[in-house]
Amino acid sequence: MKRTVALFLFPDVEVLDFAGPFEVFAVTDELRGYDTFNVITVAETAAPIRARNGLRILPDHTFATCPPPHLLIVPGGFGTRALLKNEPVLAWLRTQAASAELVMSVCTGAFLLARIGLLDGLRATTHHECLDDLRALAPAATVDPSARFHDNGKILTAAGISAGIDCSLHVVSRLLGPAAAASTARYMEYPPPT
Repeated sequence: MKRTVALFLFPDVEVLDFAGPFEVFAVTDELRGYDTFNVITVAETAAPIRARNGLRILPDHTFATCPPPHLLIVPGGFGTRALLKNEPVLAWLRTQAASAELVMSVCTGAFLLARIGLLDGLRATTHHECLDDLRALAPAATVDPSARFHDNGKILTAAGISAGIDCSLHVVSRLLGPAAAASTARYMEYPPPT
């Protein structure tokens, strides 16, 4: 079964937060003959997104056209703060998370998972400069900066920026086995997952 991996984009998203996971899942799909992952980007509207530091991205889908994701990835960046009060975004995330096989945040994407109640009772992390903010948003979670990512089963959180690559490789290993993750890391010239 080919899984849809949806990367949520928004203004001021941190580039490597979504581009790192995008690369991991796209490379894995390529190495496996394009039969594993359908990697897409999705945003609230079809307008181009200006990411952190100016990169412009054209999303593949809007909320209205996005196929149901098997893996929902919520990156971080300064733009997450404004989204904490954006009810259409929160409602879409809540709906997609309910039916997704896995939900993964990177960096301050954890803020959005906290806002919709997905981190309660779980171990979570975010960027090292934002740990106190996450504690305030998720008082029922255990915010633990001791690891680059935490796997709680359905919900995974990764620390800042490049930790999203580590967590994505971990997901590949979970779904397809350690050899698939090692092959992807080798292709990407990235340290093999441990």
